[in-house]
Amino acid sequence: MKSYLFVNPTSGHHSAQRLKFTMERLREHEITPDVLQVRTPADIYALCSSINSERKPCLVIVAGGDGTFNAVVNGLSPGTATLAILPFGTSNVLAKEIGITSLDDALSRIAKGTTRSLSVGVLELENRTLRFLLMAGIGFDGAVVRDVWPLAKRFLRQGAYALSALKNVFKWDPSLIKISTSKRNITCHTAIICNSSRYGGNFILSPESSPFSSGISAVCISDNIRSAYLRSALDLFRGRSETSQNLVREHSSAFEIHGRHPIQIDGDFVGYSPARISEYIDFAKMIV
Repeated sequence: MKSYLFVNPTSGHHSAQRLKFTMERLREHEITPDVLQVRTPADIYALCSSINSERKPCLVIVAGGDGTFNAVVNGLSPGTATLAILPFGTSNVLAKEIGITSLDDALSRIAKGTTRSLSVGVLELENRTLRFLLMAGIGFDGAVVRDVWPLAKRFLRQGAYALSALKNVFKWDPSLIKISTSKRNITCHTAIICNSSRYGGNFILSPESSPFSSGISAVCISDNIRSAYLRSALDLFRGRSETSQNLVREHSSAFEIHGRHPIQIDGDFVGYSPARISEYIDFAKMIV
């Protein structure tokens, strides 16, 4: 099987030494990928378009963070590749979702080759459609990601999101969101549509969600007051989000988002609602 290694040198834990170690380990297992250096989603989309045109099954390894992997998933056609991730990013939430504990562990899994069927979320905006691996955040969550200062993200990493959250607390927007499913309507201040259990790294927000199972879940903060967010954050930090009385949950295969609200997917701001969010089951095979 032809193989490719996407490498993002701007990823939070990228280094020449880690890349050299990666290549040596892959060659030990007779995997000799074409190394593709990428820095932007445009770079990734162009290379994925070339891979798609070959129309042959291949192995695509992503040495980067969640954002790099997201761009690869948006660039590849469904069923084109078997995917694998190496934790070179800042948070590496997807790697943690799989249970990968280190770079060495990730490489061992690639050598073993065990796969599961990967399902992704699909966000339909007015002018484009995007896929996501982890979550889509609407409302306050989307505004926090929208307002992150890129330079702060580079140097402060996760701290940049905390600063943006503080800024949005001071310029508080109390407007509410309406979310519809086939079963009911939900009014809330922010909503996180989860395709994975984790949020922001190690925190478990939606234990029932997984990129390897069908269905997506909405976790909503219904109150539009600052204290509701403080209580929700404390429950999340304490590992009590599943029983938190501040959160409303709904499991479905699709959600309609009404009104105009900022949206982020997998940690990147992508635009504003109205939107539709659904799932794409069996998008690809993924090494676990």
